[in-house]
Amino acid sequence: MDANITKALNDKLYDKRKSGALELEGLIRDSLAAGDHDRIAKIVRQLCHDYAYAVHQPHARNGGLIGLAAASIALGPEVARYLEEIVPPVLACFSDQDARVRYYACESMYNIAKVAKGEILVYFNQVFDALCKLAADSELSVKNGAELLDRLIKDIVAESASTYVSVLHAPSETGTTDTADEHDSSPEDLPTAFSLRRFLPLLEERINVINPYTRTFLVAWITILDSIPDLELVTYLPRFLGGLFKFLSDVNPDVHTATQVCLDRFLNEIKKIARIKRGIAESRKSQGDDGLDKSTSSLHSGAAVESDVDSVALDQRDSALDEKESIRSVSQTSTAADEKSSEHVDWVPGQDVQVEHSKILDILVTFLSDSSDEEIQLTTLKWLENFFEICPEDIMPFVPRLLSHVLPTMSHDVDSVRQSANRVNNSLMDYIMSISDDSRRLDIPANRLQLPNSLSALGKELTGVERRESNLSTRLLKTVMREQTADTKSLESRGTRTPTPAEERGPSPRPVPELDYQAAVNALTLQFLNEHEATRVAAIAWLIMLHRMAPGKILSVEDGTFPALLKTLSDPSEAVVTRDLLLLSQISRNSDDSYFTSFMVNLLKLFCTDRRLLETRGNLIIRQLCLTLSAERIYRTMADCLEKDEDVEFASIMVQNLNNNLITAPELADLRKRLRNLDSKDGQSFFVTLFKSWCHNAVATFSLCLLAQAYEQAYHLLQIFADLEMTVNMLIQIDKLVQLLESPVFTYLRIQLLEPERYPHLYKCLYGLLMLLPQSSAFAALKNRLNSVSAIGYLHIAPRTYVSPSSTLNHLRQKSSETGSPSSQQGPPVSGFERANRLKAREEGGVKWVELLDKFKNTQEKIRRAQRLSSLGEDIGASPVQEKERLAPEVPPKNPNLRPNPSSNARPPPGQLGQPSGHKPKSSFGNIGRFAGGVAGRKKK
Repeated sequence: MDANITKALNDKLYDKRKSGALELEGLIRDSLAAGDHDRIAKIVRQLCHDYAYAVHQPHARNGGLIGLAAASIALGPEVARYLEEIVPPVLACFSDQDARVRYYACESMYNIAKVAKGEILVYFNQVFDALCKLAADSELSVKNGAELLDRLIKDIVAESASTYVSVLHAPSETGTTDTADEHDSSPEDLPTAFSLRRFLPLLEERINVINPYTRTFLVAWITILDSIPDLELVTYLPRFLGGLFKFLSDVNPDVHTATQVCLDRFLNEIKKIARIKRGIAESRKSQGDDGLDKSTSSLHSGAAVESDVDSVALDQRDSALDEKESIRSVSQTSTAADEKSSEHVDWVPGQDVQVEHSKILDILVTFLSDSSDEEIQLTTLKWLENFFEICPEDIMPFVPRLLSHVLPTMSHDVDSVRQSANRVNNSLMDYIMSISDDSRRLDIPANRLQLPNSLSALGKELTGVERRESNLSTRLLKTVMREQTADTKSLESRGTRTPTPAEERGPSPRPVPELDYQAAVNALTLQFLNEHEATRVAAIAWLIMLHRMAPGKILSVEDGTFPALLKTLSDPSEAVVTRDLLLLSQISRNSDDSYFTSFMVNLLKLFCTDRRLLETRGNLIIRQLCLTLSAERIYRTMADCLEKDEDVEFASIMVQNLNNNLITAPELADLRKRLRNLDSKDGQSFFVTLFKSWCHNAVATFSLCLLAQAYEQAYHLLQIFADLEMTVNMLIQIDKLVQLLESPVFTYLRIQLLEPERYPHLYKCLYGLLMLLPQSSAFAALKNRLNSVSAIGYLHIAPRTYVSPSSTLNHLRQKSSETGSPSSQQGPPVSGFERANRLKAREEGGVKWVELLDKFKNTQEKIRRAQRLSSLGEDIGASPVQEKERLAPEVPPKNPNLRPNPSSNARPPPGQLGQPSGHKPKSSFGNIGRFAGGVAGRKKK
């Protein structure tokens, strides 16, 4: 450079530096015209090393920056070969401590880029990195200068990023200096100046910034790059999607708004690409099915699909897409004539774009689990909901993780998040069920053997359940009704029913992966520990659906799910318990007898260890199980288990609970009708099974005989009651039984009081109860009832000779031993009619009444000894073996000091927490044991 130019560029005044730059511009123009490239190179090198890199001379740096800008302007299109030396010193000045130097660097780079145009894209990463830092600059003038430069770079990128090839690369690739048009003719052979692959590592690094201005800068650039059709930034979306989601939690509203708009653009673009690919797949399938003669119509349908898809294109890409649409229309017209000879399908923008759905889903599920920000969760759930339309096949591997995170979100404090989570859960359930429908439709005979025998039963179960989450129950009920429809209707009726989500989606591009049932069940089981009721209810609803889909794969008695389901019966929510019982019943219906027996045994163990559960939920559990399973099977199995139970206290309480339900539950009406008919062998065996177990509770055994109309047996039980020591609990149970006798369940019994000649022992039973009761309200009620029919009794019952109880028992024992012989006419003449009509048939059928009475005596004696051992063990600490050896042979005399200790810490039976009103001799029952059905009897000598 001339001396006057070097002096002017070093001046501290801007105007003198500017005049020096203008002189330098003229000098370079002259050198360029003369072809003196060596001098130009020396000038550029001098400007870089003596001026722009002069760190400790700010005026020289400013002069160097303006000189480099002037040189670039003078070089014009020839600047490309010198950019390698010009750009680095300017970029170095972006990080100078002096704000004026940074501003002049922005100004210089602006002029350089304006001249270089597409050539500046070779250094895009360096320029982008510098602008990213300047976006958060503290000096306003620097930020304004950087913003101007940013706009220019954006314009250059939007115009030529996808096609521009540097002139420096053209000779090395082609061997000639071709024009730009010739470069564009073979873009695969020439690398473009801008490369997304080179840029994305920088974007991945910068996406983690926290400065709001830098975040806004990054979102704007991502939006610009996505608006360029040929770049297809959406292909690389998983590499920076996580950073964009983090931007949603920014407190700056501008960042949040810009990020939300950017994410919506990406989501719409992914949906558009999915619809295009689906439309092309359907078009190709229809062409293959219909043949060559229908190719033209399929082409028109493909064009319709494309026009429908293009209608949702982004605003920024409308012009480019419209241009490509016109080109595509011309292509369709030109190739329509050749369609008969080839099955060529027109190229559609977006059909070759590969979106990595699995990686995107992985990011979404991760943010759903790790983030607690409301906006992030809402956006994540919105994306997940749309992915059921985009790529449902890719969701299958993520189902267990989705269940782990979507179900807790259904109990979110924010209503919008909660509703969005419910929609995702419903979509996921619909998709899983649609896969089940499709698989069963392909192979109905093979799968029907594994499915539950009645799907309408679940609908009845759900409609009978008191539920607070109507949304969940409605969806589950809809699922069941759809399943029932699919099983009962033939394939020919497909056109008349509502299509499933799988049919609405059309043909799947690839096979659907298998659901990991065990991982899903494990994830759902963990939700039983969630503190929110809605989440626990949804988890059990999922288990019910999954078990219906694959009853042989999940929820077996060997895995760890069964104990968790039993433990869930202690849940404080009634809706959870009801659905848990529904699931357990469903598992039992699809399993063998060993599972059912194990279920009943474990349920009894749970009741035994958790007495509060028995008190609060015992009736609900028993009634719900009787609704969904065979009530007789439940009662038979429980009775067999309780008969062998060594814990006589629990057996007495459980028998009382079962007996109360047997008498009062509407669900057990059919069972009560069966008990009233002991003519069949099934009814007799059922009665005998219950009687042997019911012996643990004296009043329950008596009420069972009343239900079965075995009044003579009930009367003999009352005679044994006379030998038992009446406890407060026994009197309370008798009091409740008298109240139940006034209920509609025992209407038949009260009507039978009008026929004393047929049911003489019924009078004896009721009068016997009257004799056992103290002067209480129950006593008065029963007395009034008997007084109302006493005249009929006196009129029809003739006096007879006294027959001792022992002779009656001997008579019964003799009759039971002479099975099959004609009935003897000896004995009381009054009871002959009843015995001939009832006891004779029963004895001949195999009911051994005397043995049942002996069983009752032995059980009551066993209970008495257990109570004494328990009482003495608490008092003196004696071992049970020593007490049994000492007390087994002899029966001690009645001694008040040996009665059970009333201060025992055991829990009273459910529903018996008080003493009936009207008991005047209250103190006389104060020391009696608390066990339901417990007695302190004595042997007859």
